[in-house]
Amino acid sequence: MRPKLTLLSDYIIARILAEAYELLLRPGIKVQNEEARHLLKREGVVIDADTHVAQIPSSLVHRALESAPREFYLYDYHGNPTVHYGGDSVHFDPGSSGITMLNPDTLEHDTTETEHLIRLLKVAEQIPQYDAQSTAVICHDVPKDIQDSYRLYLALLYSKKPIVTGAFTNKTVQEMIDMLALFAGSPEAAREKPRAIFDVCPAPPLIWSNFGAGNLIQLARAGIPAEIVSVPLAGAAAPVTMLGTVTQHTAEVLAGIVIHQLAHPGSPIVWGGAAAIFDMKKGATPMGAIETAMLDCSYAQVAKTLGMPTHTYLGATDSKLVDAQAGLESGITAMVGALSGINMISGSGMLDFLACHSAEKLVIDAEGIAMAKRMIGGVKQHTDTLATGFYDDKINFKGGDFLKQKITMKLFREEQHLPSDIIDRNSTRQWKESGSLDAFGRAKLRVKELLASYRRPELDSDQTARLHSYMRDLAKKAGLEELPRLEDLEVA
Repeated sequence: MRPKLTLLSDYIIARILAEAYELLLRPGIKVQNEEARHLLKREGVVIDADTHVAQIPSSLVHRALESAPREFYLYDYHGNPTVHYGGDSVHFDPGSSGITMLNPDTLEHDTTETEHLIRLLKVAEQIPQYDAQSTAVICHDVPKDIQDSYRLYLALLYSKKPIVTGAFTNKTVQEMIDMLALFAGSPEAAREKPRAIFDVCPAPPLIWSNFGAGNLIQLARAGIPAEIVSVPLAGAAAPVTMLGTVTQHTAEVLAGIVIHQLAHPGSPIVWGGAAAIFDMKKGATPMGAIETAMLDCSYAQVAKTLGMPTHTYLGATDSKLVDAQAGLESGITAMVGALSGINMISGSGMLDFLACHSAEKLVIDAEGIAMAKRMIGGVKQHTDTLATGFYDDKINFKGGDFLKQKITMKLFREEQHLPSDIIDRNSTRQWKESGSLDAFGRAKLRVKELLASYRRPELDSDQTARLHSYMRDLAKKAGLEELPRLEDLEVA
């Protein structure tokens, strides 16, 4: 039996959907992209010429939901289906788009550059709990015009896993689509076995911006999966109540699905988000708050009612260090996401309201993910009897007999998750002999081990040549004559 967390009744979900349909008509959705407005007008949607607010009818929403796939896969470098979007499959990837990285020695938040992203890619590549990579941090040592494409370029070079990424402009999303096609060999190959999925964000409340809607259209036509990441902020950019915020989130996602499916029916699309509360005491957006996790669990439940694939942002913390608060918030919210059956859970490794990344936290979070995955594995019956078959007439009532049984050696690995040495289960004496390190200290050592053991993926030389050439051309157009040197990578 698989444990499952649900917060909403069927009645409330029906109310949320009904009111979301009302919001799509009144006040409507502000659509700032001209091509998206054209697609909507072609279907008879009324759009105010001055405000660009569209009144989207429920009939159009229902049609879009009918054409949207209920499941699809992301593939690794070798073409293996690795990440399943659909049903209650659960996957994790590192959080993305951080602007700083925790220096494990000084504990300062350093501005991120190429070396920081490569460090995160190398670590995540070797940790099995991360089913996908992400374009985890912004590289400030390249021009802003190519930062989106450059992050994907590095992920393709340093990893064989699927990639969760995104673009902040309509220009760069097309460059990244082209890059995926070049690396796959053709646009058709990139469409048939998609390697990457793109996060696309509406702007709360009830706005699809020019670049957000434009991203949806371009991705739909290319057949590259899109992940709608609606970010309503309860009490500031959304109603203060959880149910009100989830209803607004529903309306924003439904509007995005309509735009996406009008551009190309049948293209893969995910019901995702990074909903949060607004902290009235600090004026902050706490990603580690339990209410934030409850919002995400709730909107995922709405999505599942419609049979849609799901995504969320959990497993992060608002702490500035990898400390007890970081473990508390990250572990609890990762567990909530897993128990909610959310297909892709982003956020691991992140600190400071998603602004900062940490390789050491990635290592620690992986242990929390393993625990969450063990939890959703549930309690299983492995033997005909539950307990009586383990006993016989020779039972020693002082204990210890069970260690001698063959069935114990056969089944203990199926029943127990055995953590890495990041989790301390030593005696006090053994812990002291090992250096008396806390979890962060052990994580620092583990990161050093992973960086030392990393080996670059063996990639097809023609693929990499095409990728290098394309990236160099983009850099030159942006005014950068030479890309940052990749010390462990020979670039022809």
